[in-house]
Amino acid sequence: MEDILSLPVQDPPFAEFSAAHLKWVKVEGGRLGGDDIALIPYARVDNFVKGESSNAECPASFRIESSRKRSEGSISKPRVDGYLEYTLYWCSYGPEDYRECESGTGDGSNSKPASGKGSRPGRRHMMRGCLCHFTVKRLYTRPLLALLIYNQRKHVDKTGAPCHGLLDRDAVGTRAMYAPRISEDLRQKVMSMLYAGISLDNVIQHHMDVVQGHGGPHNRDDFLTRNDVRNMERLIRNSSHELDANDECSIKMWVQRHQKNVFYFQEQTDSEPFMLGIQTDWQLQQAIRCGHDGLIAAHSAFGLKKLKYPLCSLLVFDSSHNAIPVAWVITSSFVGQGIQKWIGLFAERIRTKDPRWRLNAFLVDDPSFEVSPIREVFQCRVLLCVWHIRRAWIRSLLKKCSNFDVQQEMFKHLGWVLYCTRSGPNVLDAMEEFMQVFVDQCAFMHYFKTQWLPSIELWVAGVRSLPVASPELLAAIESYHLRLKSKLFKDQQTNSWARVDWLTHFLTTEFHSLYWLDQYSVETGCFENLRDKSFLSNAWYRALHIADVDVILDEQNLEYAKVISQTDRSLAYTVWNPGSEFSLCNCRWATVGNLCKHVIKVAILCKNRQVARPLLAAQVYRQILLTLLQNPPDDPLVLEHAILHGTRLQQDIKGLEDLSNSGLLQPLPPEINAQVADNLVLFPGLP
Repeated sequence: MEDILSLPVQDPPFAEFSAAHLKWVKVEGGRLGGDDIALIPYARVDNFVKGESSNAECPASFRIESSRKRSEGSISKPRVDGYLEYTLYWCSYGPEDYRECESGTGDGSNSKPASGKGSRPGRRHMMRGCLCHFTVKRLYTRPLLALLIYNQRKHVDKTGAPCHGLLDRDAVGTRAMYAPRISEDLRQKVMSMLYAGISLDNVIQHHMDVVQGHGGPHNRDDFLTRNDVRNMERLIRNSSHELDANDECSIKMWVQRHQKNVFYFQEQTDSEPFMLGIQTDWQLQQAIRCGHDGLIAAHSAFGLKKLKYPLCSLLVFDSSHNAIPVAWVITSSFVGQGIQKWIGLFAERIRTKDPRWRLNAFLVDDPSFEVSPIREVFQCRVLLCVWHIRRAWIRSLLKKCSNFDVQQEMFKHLGWVLYCTRSGPNVLDAMEEFMQVFVDQCAFMHYFKTQWLPSIELWVAGVRSLPVASPELLAAIESYHLRLKSKLFKDQQTNSWARVDWLTHFLTTEFHSLYWLDQYSVETGCFENLRDKSFLSNAWYRALHIADVDVILDEQNLEYAKVISQTDRSLAYTVWNPGSEFSLCNCRWATVGNLCKHVIKVAILCKNRQVARPLLAAQVYRQILLTLLQNPPDDPLVLEHAILHGTRLQQDIKGLEDLSNSGLLQPLPPEINAQVADNLVLFPGLP
């Protein structure tokens, strides 16, 4: 035992792993003649428990038989195997044996459990004397490591014979042949169905169809009963978000009960803000599936005026550019300023499941975000998403200015202000010019001066220092925003908005179930009639169904484009300032401030045909690529990263050459070139 710390720390590259994936060292002694030991990261204990429960020959569910904890500093001279936490896991088919009692052939002398835990009400029917158990010690001297001590690795009874699973002849055809309980995945599936409004009868019927479809029962999940579903239905009906009258006490109780779904929690104090990071197992799976080599976007400050604390959603994007929430962060302060506290834990949670997982880019929707912790954790590009400022400006223009021609001219000028393509680096001069040109628009100017003038320089600096996200991503984020708003801010829930416990309960139950059901429906084709149609309202998704021939684009006059309606062929919508992030359409969806499919379609077509100048953001980005190419950095880390992304860089430069040859790329003002050179250090993740 003195050589424990010299053992290698094993971290198998699997989401879940079992004893078969580890190399064990035999230690003589122990209660059963000898124990096997191994060291793993403490963060992966749950992965090991799940892997052991999936034993093909003896499926099991390991329960916590006993546990103990010590506080740091409680031992002056800890032993090498001394623990901070001690947990004993035992197979749920033991250690008591009720097989003879239930068959009626025994004398009942074994009715008293050997471990002294009482009769274990509701569990006697599965007790078959299994001795398989192991111990996990979180080492006192090295808290990040867990010592696994396998006391009995075989699922056998005291006679040494298999007592459940495929090797037990008496278990064939019974539930003891499989896992003792339904899996967490099936429990999540049934709970999500019930939250989504699917009736008990339909849940059971669907389950029977699935079991029949694969030829009968293959595992414990296939034995799902009406009573199982009824118990979960009763649990949902009796559950309440209000665990305590005091919201702070209630949320602490929620965190204690849902530790598996919490990756960060900080109570509010005089010096520290409240902060809660939430991620379910299903969300973790989506982060791995859609986020690998993809994007994660922060949709922050939602509900700033209505909720007790604003909500930040971390989003990934599927193949249809639908945004899927993979985590939520609720905080009493601006989430971008405290991101260094939780972003590392969020990334570690994903990489613990899949060590090969990597991110291509992280999107922030506010230039005041601290981007250095993001780059440090993910080693990826950081993009700026201008959806929030674009939506706020256009909605205010539509509300405060009644002349559509003036609206589109003001919107175009606001784009020039944001990107400073006319007035160089002096933002205040650009603002002064804008306010003089549209001085008669008093209502909007008052709104702009009070809401945006104090922060406009910060936004312009953000656009100059960070690449800007494409309109396709803006459409996906907007679709998510509208969906969250419609589900969260219902009139009957008004009294609950001021409580954090209600928000966490709603997000992890009803709202979470909507996304689960949609993916399940796409994968299986089931419950199509219950699928939330708002998933198909993504402007980018609908833009793909517009034929190129339905877009009328005059290459000689790029002031506007026409898009023929897909429902009324006699109607055509006008898109002003085509191909720009600040395009404006006169369709019904756009005239209430949303990003419509016509704007997206025209932007895609302009990009593919290269018939218009590149997006304002693209011009700035490509100029940075040219500068980087002409003046390679001396930092070897930056050079190495540039080599890794050389192919993508070549593609961007090739596109730049094509634009230059066609005369479509115009040089940027010299002031921007100087600013670009100053800000090269901000782009360690440039492709």
